[in-house]
Amino acid sequence: MKGRILSNADRGGPKRPRYLFPALVVLILSSPLALGQEIGPQSQSSHAQVEKLLGLWKEHFAGADSLQERRAAFARLMETMPGPTRIQVRQVDADGVDGELMWPARLHHPIGKRAILYIHGGGFSGGSIRTHSLFAGSLAKAASSDVLLINYRLMPEYTYPAQINDALTAYRWLLDNGYRNENVVVAGDGAGGNIALEAVLRQKQAAKPLPAAVIALSPITDLAATGGTITANAGSDPLVDKAWLETLRKTYLGSRPATDPQASPLYADMTGFPPLLLQVGSGEALLDDTLRLADKAREEGVDVTTEVWPGMPHQWQLFPAMLDDADRSSQTIAEFAIRHFADKPEE
Repeated sequence: MKGRILSNADRGGPKRPRYLFPALVVLILSSPLALGQEIGPQSQSSHAQVEKLLGLWKEHFAGADSLQERRAAFARLMETMPGPTRIQVRQVDADGVDGELMWPARLHHPIGKRAILYIHGGGFSGGSIRTHSLFAGSLAKAASSDVLLINYRLMPEYTYPAQINDALTAYRWLLDNGYRNENVVVAGDGAGGNIALEAVLRQKQAAKPLPAAVIALSPITDLAATGGTITANAGSDPLVDKAWLETLRKTYLGSRPATDPQASPLYADMTGFPPLLLQVGSGEALLDDTLRLADKAREEGVDVTTEVWPGMPHQWQLFPAMLDDADRSSQTIAEFAIRHFADKPEE
């Protein structure tokens, strides 16, 4: 299966229909209308690497049904991964939000010009600085940038909007500590992608300085779970399904409507939003969450780049020690950030 990087070059084409079957995804992404650089078909070695990773996921998540059990399973899985190398780390208190500021070890101090605020995934209820430190460290090196990785409040202990508030606090802390907004990129995966999008939407609604760009990796954009691929890709995604999304919605939102644009960015007004990079795996349940947001944002004038990676599972970017494609996708993330930083890294 081939994937493509879709940018605003295909604005003029017909609207993409809702994806109901994986085969339809192949046809559309391989059509001449889907302009952009080819990611290329998944190799046999990549497929074998993914199968090994999925085996680890299933092993660690077997019997983990509750929010707390899945949080613990995710932590145990990520503890089997190596920590970041060749980076410097400083513990920071971002106005009450616990964080780690990372930067390439070749420098004796934070770069201080460019920063990626990274918001970890984990279903609003799991994940931490530890689970995402390897990935964040790789971004710091690849983008020649500081990375602020935060521990935001998790549910069920804390529900909406605590997570978004913490992310917005961390973003504003960067601006208050010498980083210009045009040199800050906000990024996140899964639920962290949702939080990243919603934090920037709130900043936009408040008419305050926006980041240079936003990066959302397989984000949850529709807590109403109406995407066709939630059902169509159920057999290929062992991590996300409709029942789990419903559990997240009930715990996170309570009685708040799932289509509230302040919780589900698919329903928000994206006009004036910063340039946006979206990455998603072709077999993910959340594929439609990404593609529908991309279409909507593009229609509302946002500069959108969409990458659909063949055969990649949810959160594949976190596993560069196991997946060659994790390194490749991280490099495209870093290149996107560099393109949008006002101050470019020195050659």
